[in-house]
Amino acid sequence: MSGPDNIATPILLAVLGAGRSSRFGANKLASVCAGKPLGQWALEAAIRTGLPMIWIAGDAAPGFIGDTEVVLNLRSIEGIGTSVALAARFAAERGASALLVTLADMPLVSTALLGRLVDAGAPAACLHADGRPGVPALLPASAFGALMALSGDQGAGRIIAGLEGLSIIECGSGALLDVDTPQALAVAELALTTEIPNTSSS
Repeated sequence: MSGPDNIATPILLAVLGAGRSSRFGANKLASVCAGKPLGQWALEAAIRTGLPMIWIAGDAAPGFIGDTEVVLNLRSIEGIGTSVALAARFAAERGASALLVTLADMPLVSTALLGRLVDAGAPAACLHADGRPGVPALLPASAFGALMALSGDQGAGRIIAGLEGLSIIECGSGALLDVDTPQALAVAELALTTEIPNTSSS
């Protein structure tokens, strides 16, 4: 994986963790999954990339966040689009060459997968089961303006799909599991406890 020292302007990595957990029925990121809070899996995978990073939170930072920089999204109740827009604004303000976006409720996204996106170069995105590209994704600075205009529940999917020269990363079965329900949490825990060498390695 190419590290931040190998690029002229750093990539900013943003972990989006400001969701309301409405379908889950509790604070899902704090729920234990394979021995640690669910959100900690995404946090640790992101930290191991060595990239400068931020965690987009709702009204408070999660207890497991450590010294990672937290950006509070005071509009998070409006939907994920506000978190994407906030991450893009921070990336633009810091002069980042690209924004690597991943989700806090995707515990099976490994450091290696994030590294494949970085190595592919922006723009790059993961291929989802429905055949569309989506997050995790590496988005170029040229897309920051469009990303900052997102609002409500409108995610970055449409913008990602329209990026010229987009590299598509095939992630393998199950890697993009998005934990929105207790049932999905159980699936993630099973995967993490039986395949930890494959899902959490760097």
